[in-house]
Amino acid sequence: MSYRLGLTGSIGMGKSTTAAILLQYGVPVWDADGAVHRLYSAGGAAVAPIAALCPEALVDGGLDRSKLRAAIAANPDFLQKIQDIVHPLVAADRADFIAKTDGEIIALDIPLLFEIGADTLCDGIIVVTTSPQAQRRRVLARGLPEADFQMILSKQMPDAEKRVRATWVVETLSVAHVTTEIGRILAEIRSQQEGANNA
Repeated sequence: MSYRLGLTGSIGMGKSTTAAILLQYGVPVWDADGAVHRLYSAGGAAVAPIAALCPEALVDGGLDRSKLRAAIAANPDFLQKIQDIVHPLVAADRADFIAKTDGEIIALDIPLLFEIGADTLCDGIIVVTTSPQAQRRRVLARGLPEADFQMILSKQMPDAEKRVRATWVVETLSVAHVTTEIGRILAEIRSQQEGANNA
């Protein structure tokens, strides 16, 4: 049975970088955003039901996320309808990954890990964090408008609360620092597992 390591953190906290470092350490990573991307792309299972709700979001056989965001901003009730379609599809994709992936440790990279209750699937959880100033600078540097940043933040659990609920908190000060921290955490998990196996 694989150790399930949750990875989460608010927007701009360095989660994608941390997931890439886990992969470098040989840990298979399931990426919730990647699953949504597949579901929204041409041929994805979410395209037809969401396009039925929001025809203007259908572009080249897939869903345009910026058009969906605009539709949600204009009609907040729309978000729940989209989530009711997407969440079961994402959960099925995640269950498929867990069932088919062999590994001493596997990671579940889920931005809304606590918000959707997926922490119950995990044996331990890494929360990545940085200062609010660095977070805002990173997000706006990606070209995301301030209003979209604030909307996303409003839907995420506050960083301080995530840190309290974490098994490990990793400050994303630099790639070198995160790489060292992840190596330390993986060694700790393996040590725990060896202890449990020898008990």
